Amino acid sequence: MSDVHTDAASGDLASAPRDVTLTGTARVGRRTKDLAKRLRSGEVAFIDHRDLDRVAGESLVATGVAAVVNASEFISGRYPNSGPARLQEAGITLVDAAGPEVMERVTDGSEVTIIGGRILCAGEQVAEGEPLGPELISERMERARDSIGAELRSFAVNTLEYIDKEADLAFEPLVVPELSTDFRGRHVLVVVRGHDYKEDLRALRPYIDEHHPLLVAVDGGADALLEVNYTPDMIIGDFDSLSADAWECGAELVHHVHPDGRAPGREELAEAGKPYVEFVVEGTSEDAAMLLAYECRAELIVAVGTHATMVEFLDKGRAGMSSTFLTRLRIGPMLIDAKGVSQLYKGRVRRRDIALLVIAALVVIAAVALVSDSLQLFLRALWVDVRDFWYSLTGRFS
Repeated sequence: MSDVHTDAASGDLASAPRDVTLTGTARVGRRTKDLAKRLRSGEVAFIDHRDLDRVAGESLVATGVAAVVNASEFISGRYPNSGPARLQEAGITLVDAAGPEVMERVTDGSEVTIIGGRILCAGEQVAEGEPLGPELISERMERARDSIGAELRSFAVNTLEYIDKEADLAFEPLVVPELSTDFRGRHVLVVVRGHDYKEDLRALRPYIDEHHPLLVAVDGGADALLEVNYTPDMIIGDFDSLSADAWECGAELVHHVHPDGRAPGREELAEAGKPYVEFVVEGTSEDAAMLLAYECRAELIVAVGTHATMVEFLDKGRAGMSSTFLTRLRIGPMLIDAKGVSQLYKGRVRRRDIALLVIAALVVIAAVALVSDSLQLFLRALWVDVRDFWYSLTGRFS
């Protein structure tokens, strides 16, 4: 358990990040999403993640870490990435740009102490970064927003260039592997671990329970489904972020392979020893999932957590969105993007609802009273008591 205290006179952690002293167990990992699976509450995460994205930030918050030390810059200014703000809002201590050597000098499982931006192991300083508080985060995010125009132009140029190169590939016939999952005439829910995927999944519960769509998870989307007590029918992707539960859930496994031969998930699949098929197609794994459902004659494709904006693609480290644009052009009206559905309606108790509830309760009481002699007798006695009490009050003040 980490010991966190401040030496600032005000004791305000947010306003005086340089005065924070914290001690905890170090967990070191270059891939943030893999490290998040090993982290425990109160530990100190050491990552090397330039421009920490929102989903990675939320995964770190969920572990309950006390601090995150980044060898790289949390916010480089290239675009407004919201991962660091999520960590800061959760009260997590942040040390920025501690340098690549920190990943070598800090041993996984060792005890570390953070004093301001200094990182100490066994009383010896091994690295130093910059404490990152809310003021610095706001300042750097503002600068990133001011420079977004240049990044948007670069992103658009990259997208258009790749559209020109990949257009032929996008519309040529696809070779669909032999599958045990039957898509024909079914609704298909494609789940990706993107922005607000948890909230959107919960909002779609009535749809899932009523229509029973095929549940197709893209990599970490399998764990998203398991978290809300649904089991995926199929998992597609490069299998670099599945939990042990996802591997054992019984879903059909489809390995996404690129036309140029890139197949990043083969090692994981071979190590797991699970049967799988390969689907060769250009684009992202979420593109592959939608195209597979489309080619297999699904009736409707509903997508959750997919990437559609420039910031979301930059969060994923992609400089353009050509494959996604071409995929959606090909699928057309068969696709319903449910991204953000949880924001459409947030229930609130209205006065009219309370009034209707009270009226309904009175109607039920009246109906029961009509057929119950004992309840009628009780209500008459209650009425007499109330009347006598009223008369005693009015008589006293008359």
